[in-house]
This record gives sequence, C-alpha cells and structure tokens, in this order.
Amino acid sequence: MHQESIHIDNPLASEIEELPDGGLLSPQGFTAGGLHAGIKKRKLDLAWLYSQVPAAAAGVYTQNAFKAAPLVVNEASIAVEGSLQGVLVNSGVANACTGKQGLEDAYAMRRLLAQRFGMAEHLGAVLSTGVIGEFLPMDRLSAGIAKIQAFESLRDGQSFEEAIMTTDTVRKRYAVSMTIEGTRVFIGGAAKGSGMIHPNMATMLAFVTTDAAVEPSSLQAALRSAAQDTFNMVAVDGDTSTNDMVLAMANGMAGAAVLSTEHPEWEKFCAGLQIVCGQLAKQIARDGEGATKLIEVWVKGAPSEVDAKKAAKAVILSSLVKSAIFGTDANWGRIVCAVGYSGASVDPDQVDIYLGDLQMMENGMPLKFDEDAAKAYLQESEIRITIDLKVGGAQAVAWGCDLTYDYVRINADYRS
Repeated sequence: MHQESIHIDNPLASEIEELPDGGLLSPQGFTAGGLHAGIKKRKLDLAWLYSQVPAAAAGVYTQNAFKAAPLVVNEASIAVEGSLQGVLVNSGVANACTGKQGLEDAYAMRRLLAQRFGMAEHLGAVLSTGVIGEFLPMDRLSAGIAKIQAFESLRDGQSFEEAIMTTDTVRKRYAVSMTIEGTRVFIGGAAKGSGMIHPNMATMLAFVTTDAAVEPSSLQAALRSAAQDTFNMVAVDGDTSTNDMVLAMANGMAGAAVLSTEHPEWEKFCAGLQIVCGQLAKQIARDGEGATKLIEVWVKGAPSEVDAKKAAKAVILSSLVKSAIFGTDANWGRIVCAVGYSGASVDPDQVDIYLGDLQMMENGMPLKFDEDAAKAYLQESEIRITIDLKVGGAQAVAWGCDLTYDYVRINADYRS
C-alpha cells in the first residue's frame, strides 16, 4: 500500500506552531471588523482591517488582462513607500470593467478610508468582489465607511471574514506562530473564494498579517514565492478573476529583529507564511461552488517543478476527473489523459497512479484493484490522487474540488 503523505514536508515545520483557530488578528497590533452598508440586501458587505502602525506591505495580483480598478489603486499605494495601514473591502460589486469612473470610484473609496482612519491616502488599500460590470454605489459605500466605529480597538475577525464573502459557504482563516531570535511572532490570514478560481494569482481575496518586522522588498519576494506553491496551485473552475489579490502586511509590533532575505531565520518565516497560505488555499478549494469533496493531486518524480505543476494542474482542472470523483467512479483513465495533455515531460512506460492507497497503474500498465474499495474511498470528503512520473526528483501539489450539479445551479443565477 502507498503510505506517503500528500504534503511536501518542510524541514522547518517542526519549529512552527499551527493555530487552526487563529486568523488575521492573531498577530499583535491589528484590528478588524465588518458591517452591512446596504450593497447587499441583508448580509455583511463592508470589511476593514487596520494596523496600529504603518506596516510593510506586499501584493500579488490577478493575471487577467481586465484588472479591476481597486488593484490598480493598490499597486499605486504600495509603490509609494512599501507600506499600508488600513484596508477596506466591499462585497457585492466588483468595480471591474467600469472604465474611468470605476477608477475614480476606487480612489474615492481609498480617500474616504484614509479620512475615516486619519492616515495618508497612500497607506490605504481597497478591494472589491462581486458582480463584474456594475458601478460601486458610492452613496451607500460612503455611509457605510462613516459607520465604522472603534477601528483602533475593535477585534471582530469573524465579521471581517463574513463581510468579504460572496458565494462562499464558510469563513476561511488560519494562523501560525514561531520564535524569531527569542521573540514569539505570529502570521495570520483570512480569505474568500469559492468560484472563478483558477491559478494565475490571484483569483481570490486573501489577507495575511504578521507582527514580525519585515523589509518590504523581502516581504514581496516571500509572498510571491508562497503564492506560487499555494494559491497558484488551486483550481475550482478554470476561470481567472478580474479582481482578486493576496495582500500581506507586517507591522513589526512583536518587537523582533527586522527580517530580510539575508536574516539567518528568514527561511523559518517563509515556511510559516507558506503554511498559512497553503491552509487558506486548501480551504478555498474545499469550499468550491457546489463542492462536496476536496481533491489533492500530488505529482512526484517529475524532471522539474514546472513539469510537476503542469501535470498536477491539468488533473485538478479536468472536468472529467472532477465529475468522476463526484460520481464515485474510479475512472483512472481520465487522470492519465490529463497528465498526457498537460505539457509535462513524461515517459508513459514509467508512470504509477494511486487513488488514496489503491494503486491503479504501475509502469504505464493497468493493475487490478478492488472496485468496491475504490468507490468507498471516493465517498469520503477528501480525495488524494498520487502520480509518480519516476523520471526525476521534483514534486508539486494542487488542490481542487469535485464538479457537481450545484455548481451549475449557483452560476446559472449568480446575479439574482
């Protein structure tokens, strides 16, 4: 039986404490909340995040050519001095494909945030998620911002997490802690994402906070690297959003030494950041629109990491694979097919395939397996597919979900 873990272990993981109940407010010096501004009919739709001091900031953005107005504003904000202090997020309206007015509205949203928080405008970031091609209801948005109370002391992470949701069914959060030069520091995060999720960074909204002190360009490098192996390895439906991004803020309030790529404990910080991003990515995949199962695809034995990622992404994106898993059909031929067209370098006479612990192919040849056991395994809520190419030492993991009737139902009436 195949007993290896799906997770690619990091040798520094033993030095990091995982906090599944933690989140954005696990690090010191951050406050957050959410409220109903009237953009949606009833649900919370306006969230805010605040750091007691300006924080080093980094962002990773969607690769969709129709980049939404808020992302343009955020890139401009971070470019000034690599810092942010306040973040404002609205759900319900994406402010994407809205031209000059959309950009003006995004800057106005940032200005209103800065006035409410008493900070320079370039220290504000604004994000929007929801229906594309609609203008922000600036009157309701302005009134909602005015309703933000006690932003310097309120620690309501749950309301923040709820206010950023669209078709999500659950809140998404995670945190870790570690010791840097004898000082305990935290990294926390929250995210939203359920549909229009496909790798190319970033097709969701994700927020990461830390009370470690991090040099801005090093934080940008760490976030970009973490995103490549986590958020960029998530696929729900193959659609890359116009809007979304991952935003990181490091305010240094733990009092530890300033971290940079040259610091001896830099890799430990990066390992913690990757754990938080990875857990948020898995939660997004698990909550894919209409999903009933989380699918993890581990490709190992590849000639390069690029090849491993190509193969893993192809399998996780295959509608035929996703449908078979929903229907509890152990049709491993669909997995082989996806690997074959992925563009990865493979030797068809070397490939092994496992569904959970059941091996279905060895050296490119079919093996007899227990169909009943395979069907029983596919009824579980987490499904692991392992593909050993046996032509190298590189590996990669991708996450996705099954394709269900509910996915079509949800997206057939999204605007209603």
